[in-house]
Amino acid sequence: MITDRRHVLGLAIGAAVMAGTPLRAASEISVVATTGMIADAARQVGGDLVDVRALMGPGVDPHAYRQTRTDILAATRADVVLWHGLYLEAQMEEFLRKLSDRTRVIAVGEAVPQDRLIGHEDYDGKFDPHVWMVPELWVHVVDAVRDALIDTAPEHEAAFRANAAAHLEEIERLGLYARDVLQTVPETRRVLLTAHDAFGYFGKAYGFEVVGIQGISTESEAGLNRISTLADMLVEREIGAVFVESSVSDRNIRALVEGAAAQGHDVKIGGELFSDAMGEPGRYEGTYIGMIDHNVTTIAAALGGRVPERGMDGKLGLES
Repeated sequence: MITDRRHVLGLAIGAAVMAGTPLRAASEISVVATTGMIADAARQVGGDLVDVRALMGPGVDPHAYRQTRTDILAATRADVVLWHGLYLEAQMEEFLRKLSDRTRVIAVGEAVPQDRLIGHEDYDGKFDPHVWMVPELWVHVVDAVRDALIDTAPEHEAAFRANAAAHLEEIERLGLYARDVLQTVPETRRVLLTAHDAFGYFGKAYGFEVVGIQGISTESEAGLNRISTLADMLVEREIGAVFVESSVSDRNIRALVEGAAAQGHDVKIGGELFSDAMGEPGRYEGTYIGMIDHNVTTIAAALGGRVPERGMDGKLGLES
């Protein structure tokens, strides 16, 4: 079965290559990125010199996403394909590794030093992929995107380095904002309960206890016993807010709220967080900076911290 699937995959890639490459401006570099976060980094670093296509849009779960025929065509025609790695795009790995025999394919998420990564008992030899949750970790990914673009088009190295330096300054400022705002949350309230375990790096960086109903991958299942146990925890510890995620069903979170209510404890949904995908294109939350600003501001506000009305620069909820 595996051999047959690889044969079909090889044929699909070969057919896409034979289809040819569409005309584009000579100075424009074609970039395909799997996630919105990586696509945003490529746009920030590449500027007007790159044409970036993200395979996964708002609300898409990268753990379960499978490439389409259109994705295969776009990827085979690209000058460079940027994917996250660390088993985030679990269903696409075979395709991406096969594609690397034919074109430049780079797992930019794996640029984060291994000693900064979080392992997980459910995935032996693999690491938590959600490194974008902490700006200080995401800088390694931006560096990797910059280097990938330089390798692809060395004649534009100066522009890529200048753009990357400016973006990294913004990411550094975002990191400082996150630490300042999250420190205003009372220590007893620093419990972040969400749909799946996407906030491990966030918790480690900012001193929050993080609880996910599902594991690191949304492919794992949450049983009734798990939900019942977490509902009891909400009641016993008097936790007042939990959070839904834009790319994960809110069914389990709402079951938790109902379970706590049945025991006489009122739990509110503190807001929707962007976990594995950014917000809508054209909105501030549809950029990496806006995504993290939104998450940090929403979490801090819901758990009793002090936050600016519209986030770091007053842009939350606005068009970018």
